[in-house]
Amino acid sequence: MLTHLQVRDLAIVSHLELDCRQGMTALTGETGAGKSILIDALGLVLGDKAQASMIRVGSERAEILCEVDLGAAPMARAWLAEQGLDDEDLCIIRRLIVREGRSRAFINGRTVSGAQLRDLGDRLIDIHGQHEHQSLMRASAQRDLLDAYGGHVAKTTATAGTFRAYRDLDQRLTELETASQDRADRLELLRFQVEELSALGMSAEDIEQLDHEQRRLSHLDRLQATTGGILQALSEGEPSIADQLRIATNDVAEMAAIDPELSESRDLLETATIHAGEAAAGLRHYLDGLDLDPAALREVETRLAQVHDLARKHRVFPVQLPELLAERQAELERLEQAGVTLGDLRQRRTAAWQAFMEQAQALTAERSAAAERLSKTVTEAMQQLGMTGGRFSIELEALAEARIGASGLERVEFLVSANPGQPLQPLAKVASGGELSRISLAIQVATAECGSVPTLVFDEVDVGIGGGVAEIVGRLLRGLGESRQVLCVTHLPQVAAQAHHQLRVRKEAVEGQTHTRIEPLDDQARVDEIARMLGGTEITARTRDHASEMLGWVSG
Repeated sequence: MLTHLQVRDLAIVSHLELDCRQGMTALTGETGAGKSILIDALGLVLGDKAQASMIRVGSERAEILCEVDLGAAPMARAWLAEQGLDDEDLCIIRRLIVREGRSRAFINGRTVSGAQLRDLGDRLIDIHGQHEHQSLMRASAQRDLLDAYGGHVAKTTATAGTFRAYRDLDQRLTELETASQDRADRLELLRFQVEELSALGMSAEDIEQLDHEQRRLSHLDRLQATTGGILQALSEGEPSIADQLRIATNDVAEMAAIDPELSESRDLLETATIHAGEAAAGLRHYLDGLDLDPAALREVETRLAQVHDLARKHRVFPVQLPELLAERQAELERLEQAGVTLGDLRQRRTAAWQAFMEQAQALTAERSAAAERLSKTVTEAMQQLGMTGGRFSIELEALAEARIGASGLERVEFLVSANPGQPLQPLAKVASGGELSRISLAIQVATAECGSVPTLVFDEVDVGIGGGVAEIVGRLLRGLGESRQVLCVTHLPQVAAQAHHQLRVRKEAVEGQTHTRIEPLDDQARVDEIARMLGGTEITARTRDHASEMLGWVSG
């Protein structure tokens, strides 16, 4: 509920602070004192469009701040958490309007958009009257209120879930069907590519080995000549390197017998002699194994050319051809199975649509019954509120199949005829602000137990009524105040006397400037204010007695 409202430099308000309490609070005061400015301030902080002309003359900016206790606002709390704007049980909303530039909005100290401000406002405060911010004007809010009144919120949630499941299947099927339009061409191409790549029959290692073999075979002459020359010098020439190493080894061995310091050199020469012999044997074996058949090179080069041609065709490196084959095989398998998947999806989509239609049709029946009950209840309340002969009706308009969605098979619309003989019209088209306020009051009273918005504001709900009807309006507002926070701007003492609390708004001139003040009234001050409302500018003992009597009736 709203706990605190602070307004600076808005219209004729220089600085105003208001603490709000649970129950029904009446805002009273002379005409033009600034009561409606408070409603305007609430509308602005809840997302109404701001204009620079609203800023107080002589000021560069206006500021509205409100604090809200979220204890009775689970929907608002959930929305804040979803948006990452939650801050425990208290929510602080701030709206800044500047004369030069764009207005700004903040929720719990974080900058938000106008849309976010309106979304949160719809979950916190409902303003009923001649103002734009009024949730009952929205078709979605009317539908939600009917569903809450009828007690089928769980059924609407289940129906919406079934529709979303159907929609997901429908989207998947559409995507597959779109893809399948060129499926045949793609299948033919994939089958050809898989056959072509499979015919290669080589792994990445095979391709690397083939490349190595081509390099070896193309350099056979050089390999033979160079290797043969080294072998000739090492062991077959006169004298060979191996012979010279053996002679040197024998000579050093003789010298080492004389001087042991040559032992290490002798050992190294012996090792070198052995290595030279092993190297010569290895080179001889390599030369014996060299295949000088030109046909082998031609075969390898032909095979390698096939690999490179295929790689260029598919724009990959040769060693990536086996990986490409695996990818094409997987895609081919998916497409070949797509026919089965399409059939399965069609069956599942049909089943989901049938399940949705069964749930939606049952919901329509329950909505129809609830609409009849609520229409009758609100119509009866309208008779009590001074709209004798007025009617309220809820129309369930069947939607075309293309427009059917998660909310069901119909559009819910509240219709009203405020006077006998007038046709039923959408609630949003009711001309009189006072009538609209009273109709809204009747709806709120009828649905008090199922409403989710914790704070209700009624702006001049008593326009055009008086006497006994005004007292009924006051009692209904007080009844609403037992379960919700109710703020009511009123000119009628019969309404104000019913309030749990009363605030007086007054206008005063200070140093040539007009200011609006607001003050909570104690019991005696309430008597005086009710007396003023009864008797006008001159308050007599009789009007005070009457005021005391009215307040006594309420407290009694």
